[in-house]
Formats: sequence, C-alpha cells, structure tokens
Amino acid sequence: MEQSTRTVVFADLTGSTGLFESAGNVVATQIVTRCTHVLGRHLAAAGGDVVKFLGDGVLVLFDDPIAAVQATARMQDVLQELATVELRCAPLGVKTGIDRGAVVEYDGDCYGDPVNVAARLCDRAQAGEVLIGEPVFGSLPEGLRLACHSLDRITLKGKAEPLRVWRVDFARTAETTLASLLDYRELLDGVRPLQRIDLGRLDQHIELHPGDGPLIIGRGEGAGFAVDDPRVSRRHARIEWAGEQCVLTDFSSNGSWVHFSGAAAPVQLRRERCTLHGEGEIFLGTAPDDFTAPTLGFRVIDER
Repeated sequence: MEQSTRTVVFADLTGSTGLFESAGNVVATQIVTRCTHVLGRHLAAAGGDVVKFLGDGVLVLFDDPIAAVQATARMQDVLQELATVELRCAPLGVKTGIDRGAVVEYDGDCYGDPVNVAARLCDRAQAGEVLIGEPVFGSLPEGLRLACHSLDRITLKGKAEPLRVWRVDFARTAETTLASLLDYRELLDGVRPLQRIDLGRLDQHIELHPGDGPLIIGRGEGAGFAVDDPRVSRRHARIEWAGEQCVLTDFSSNGSWVHFSGAAAPVQLRRERCTLHGEGEIFLGTAPDDFTAPTLGFRVIDER
C-alpha cells in the first residue's frame, strides 16, 4: 500500500431528522440522497475525488487544499438551489470538516489520521460551518488565511492533545442557508420568523439577534457582556448566531458550564462549543455546585 498527501473533506447534511419526521421515510430518503449526490458532483467538479457516500454525508479527497476550501464554502448555496416544498418545513444545511496529510487509499476507501480528524471536525461543526485543521490553514495563501477565524485549540475525540482549528469565514453561507426559506404564508405576509437570545445577570440584560455579530463575555472593558470576577477570563466565551443556531464557544482557562432547564447534569466546556436552546444558566470559571459561581441566565427565543 502507498501513502499520498491529500486533503480530506467530510461533509454532512444537518436537519435530516426533522425532514424524515415531516416528509416521511420514502420522500426524505429521496431528498437526502439527491442532496448528497449533488454535493458530491459539486466537489468533484472542483477537483475532488468522491470516495463514498455515508447516508447523509460524503467523503471526498482533494489534491489542492485551496480548491477544497473554496468548494466546500459554496456548498450551502448549492443546497439552496435544490429547495423543495418539503424543505420549507424541515430545512437542510451542511457542515464540513477538512484536514490534510498522508492517507492510504485502498479498496474503494481511505485511511489515515487526516481522515479521522476531518470526520471529528465535521462532528464539531455547526450548520453552515466549515472547520479546517492546521495543515489546511497552513496551505492557504495569506489572503485566505486572513479571512479564517481561529477557534484556538479544540479537543477532539480520540486525540491526546487539543488541535488548532479555524472556521472558514470568507465564504460563509450560514446567513443564506435553506433554513432561511420562508413558508408560503410568510412569503405572502412578509413576516419573518423571530429569533434571539436573552441574556441576564444582576442588572445586565442583553438581547442578541441573528446578524448582530458575536458577543464576547469576559472580564474587562473589551467584553460586550462584562463579568467582574477573577475566575472569569478576559475573553472567556463568545455567543453568536451561526445560521439558525445560537452557539456558545469557551476560550477560557477555567472553563464554562451550561445547565439547560430540565437537564440532569450540566454540559462542561473547555475550549469547546455547544448549541444553546431553550433556557438555562451559564456558569463561568467554576462548576455549578459552587454557589458563588458567576452565572448568566439565558433564554433562546425561536418562533420559526
């Protein structure tokens, strides 16, 4: 067997569960299959070699990392062109992970650490996001690097050490996903669905809407939501809308905890992210069992 240096792209559809519930198994299977094959053809036309389809995903190898990044950044637009009546009720998105390195191609499949990393990055991505590893970022020209946003180091399942990860922002299509399609009544009435997150702590209250840009939570004047506590990092966490989802990303030294109302246990984040939904509390710098923990209340409003 021979190894070769390739750029590995894992792309998965998001929202397929809701599609199966609303459209039924037969129709949903047809739509998902059509979408994944259209994405495969799109990536192949950009220079990729389609290795295999994985249910609602596709695995593709590229020689050129620039072509891989640019092609994946356009995938959401490709999906949007496939909009159907069924997708208005259960919109589909796409999330992507990309890594680069030595892989072995054998018997219609491929193996190697970059394959595993790309798959894990895809798992961690939100709808409409493209996450790339350090080898891919290092292969991009300076102009494209400046348009990528560093997520610092992220712990991936199966990796002993956190890996540096970037989010591709220069061609993000999260604002124009299939989720932006309106149903027939909204098109007639001109009424757009309401989404926002309400955040509160003591006498501070902030509303964050899609399109407002990211909100930095931290200690100091540079934070959009200031929390004056020594356990809170200066740039502790970020809350932002990524497409139709509200995402919390932890950058801190001490970590963050998210306790969703009704959940048995909180979600612990250390240089990681999670999607916020419903309502609950965010604990900064110390675990929820510490009654002195700096705490933010949140409520995600989603009237789509």
